Amino acid sequence: MSTSTATQKTLKLPNREVRLSVSDNPFLNQIVEIVNQNKEVQTLWKIVNVHAVKRLAMTDHGPIHFQIVSQNALRLLRLFELSDIKPSIVTDFKLSQDHAEVVVFLASLFHDIGMSVHRKGHEEFSVLLSNRLLHEVLHFLPIEERTILISEVLHAIISHRRDGQPLTIEAGIVRVADALDMTKGRTRLPYSADKLDIHSVSALAIDEIEIKPGRIAPVEVLIVMNHTAGIFQVDDLLKEKVKGSGIEQYLDIRVYMDKGEGRQLFKDFYKRSKIKRLK
Repeated sequence: MSTSTATQKTLKLPNREVRLSVSDNPFLNQIVEIVNQNKEVQTLWKIVNVHAVKRLAMTDHGPIHFQIVSQNALRLLRLFELSDIKPSIVTDFKLSQDHAEVVVFLASLFHDIGMSVHRKGHEEFSVLLSNRLLHEVLHFLPIEERTILISEVLHAIISHRRDGQPLTIEAGIVRVADALDMTKGRTRLPYSADKLDIHSVSALAIDEIEIKPGRIAPVEVLIVMNHTAGIFQVDDLLKEKVKGSGIEQYLDIRVYMDKGEGRQLFKDFYKRSKIKRLK
């Protein structure tokens, strides 16, 4: 699969439409079409955000969060491919890069869907709910191929929790992609509701996340803050998700401060010695 060209496919979400880069992956394109037509999935996303934002006064955990996580995950996976880092579904099951993209996409869309039941234990609820939904979404595949994909997606879903143990590249990517949705846009609704805590205040301090080809590692992640409060998002949330993800050696994460006078390096996430350097 080439990552040099990309087309945009509309992914319908409640009350709005956003764009998803499907590259030249017809398999992923087909999955997007199926998800678009699944009213149950759309409704579950709506319920999740009612629980998260309205009832628990948390940051956004609804369709826009799922969309951002899926974009982050696909971006990471495609940058890994450019550095010849093969997904686990390729090395272990001899399937394709296209299959790996479908795994991270579906895991990103469904990883928090269990919050439609309850926040506590939502990762387990997400696995239970997603199992049936995945059988519907992937119904057209041969049994063996479908079973492998479903298992890999469910593994990525359960592994995104803080004490999860990702055993695949794809699961590690989803775990990190989830944590990288930390910019101030995500905290808009709780902030408007006048609930100020370290989660909302620190998220307001994050202006931008940039995921790009690295100079010394396969992927460089740039985090731009406007206030030191944003370091909570990095140290307490992102750091815990990156640690033990299985992909930390491929990431060069740097935090910059920008108070309107230009970016200044604030913190290196990892010591250079821990990074798997590019050849």
